[in-house]
Amino acid sequence: MIVVPDASVILKWVLEKEDEPGHLQAMKLQEALIAERVEVRMPTLWRYEVGNVLGLKKPRMATELMSALLAYEFEEVPLRAEYALDVLELMQDVSGVTFYDAAYHVLALRIGGLYLTADAAYVKRAKRKGHVGLLNEWQGP
Repeated sequence: MIVVPDASVILKWVLEKEDEPGHLQAMKLQEALIAERVEVRMPTLWRYEVGNVLGLKKPRMATELMSALLAYEFEEVPLRAEYALDVLELMQDVSGVTFYDAAYHVLALRIGGLYLTADAAYVKRAKRKGHVGLLNEWQGP
């Protein structure tokens, strides 16, 4: 199983808010990755999104937390021309979607994976496109 988690999912690994919705499922994903039961692929933009949140919310620990996430050495997919155009096409087809969210979703569509997000509003808008799941509902591999 290939999973494309967005920043909302990956951040749960290091921000440790156990009472936050989806925390348990995020930890299950992390365990599945470590046990090699899932593959994780990410658009390169994940570094910018996660780095931004860590730098703003945890400035004193940002370097340490980002280093921990970078150590996973996720397989990253660069945003080349065809991929970027596919992202814009999805944005036209699904109203109210950001380029960032669409980039994760399009990657999942292109590789036959599952875009996993904690963003219920996105899932509601884009579910008909397939290959997208809400973190809170994820049962694991």
